[in-house]
Amino acid sequence: MSSGYNRMKFQNSSDIKQLAEERFLAFLKEQGARKTPERMATLRCVYEMVGHFEVDQLYAKLLKESPGISRATVYNTLELLLKAKLVMKLQFGENRAYYERTIGAKQHDHLICNQCQQLLEFCDPGIQQIKDQMGEILQFHITHHTLILYGDCKKKSCPNLMK
Repeated sequence: MSSGYNRMKFQNSSDIKQLAEERFLAFLKEQGARKTPERMATLRCVYEMVGHFEVDQLYAKLLKESPGISRATVYNTLELLLKAKLVMKLQFGENRAYYERTIGAKQHDHLICNQCQQLLEFCDPGIQQIKDQMGEILQFHITHHTLILYGDCKKKSCPNLMK
């Protein structure tokens, strides 16, 4: 399995979910781990999420669909999904961890507001050029990157706007 974002083209979201399921099943088999309904429900739920999500958001959604699922099962399954490179964990600050699926995702970077913690995504081809250039200069195969910029909102809608 390749690390980082998958840049393959997909017909629709069911293609993405199917590929994620196939890769997860292969990973579980390779690890000698069992395929359980809870693990598969967690995977499906992750691949139905749009954008970044926190564990509590995923758990709340899963409880509606699988009322008996435990928080520990969700955390443990997320760890398996991380190892299988089917999700990416982004640590913003000391206590803020977000996850996002990797299959079907496009490379992007992040802006975080110090005041309201709003998370914004952006994509700049210049960053890709720098990554490629540095890899070539330093003879280093870069598989993926993360860029997080922190600052303060200037939006009037920011509830913690510094005046």
